[in-house]
Amino acid sequence: MTRSDRSMWSVPEVTVAFLSFVLHFVWEFLQVPFFAGLPTSEHWSAIKICTRATAGDVGFALIAFWTTAAFSRSRRWITMPSGRDLAVFLAVGLALTVAAEFYATEVAGRWAYADAMPTLPVLGTGLTPLLQWIVVPLLVVSLGRRVIGAPSTSTRRRGRGQDHV
Repeated sequence: MTRSDRSMWSVPEVTVAFLSFVLHFVWEFLQVPFFAGLPTSEHWSAIKICTRATAGDVGFALIAFWTTAAFSRSRRWITMPSGRDLAVFLAVGLALTVAAEFYATEVAGRWAYADAMPTLPVLGTGLTPLLQWIVVPLLVVSLGRRVIGAPSTSTRRRGRGQDHV
């Protein structure tokens, strides 16, 4: 990896966006059977639907990342996440997911769940989108720590890093 490549990957938002895109994209295709009409859609149509959903997921991931950065007062929280950091990151993503799923299924009618989709009582939110916002963000944080790299010993002594918000 060249020096400029390394510096690009050391920007937390770049790493979070890239990892989120790849992992959410895979998840979107894995959950196709749980959405009404999607398994029988034309190939290109299904790809476009999953890609748009993935773009939304990346937006949610960045909002969750920046919210967590505001709470931890560092954009580099992902290199040494505390339990609170993880809780904020997951909670924001889950809240956005519940709101988006409710709007899309109940208000706008953008999509519907197939009979195979287990849903939460009262909210009616699908289980696979909720699991997505637990599993994928935890993978993003785990892989992101490795890609960005842990802070040096001197940085750890001063706090979480120099990229304070």
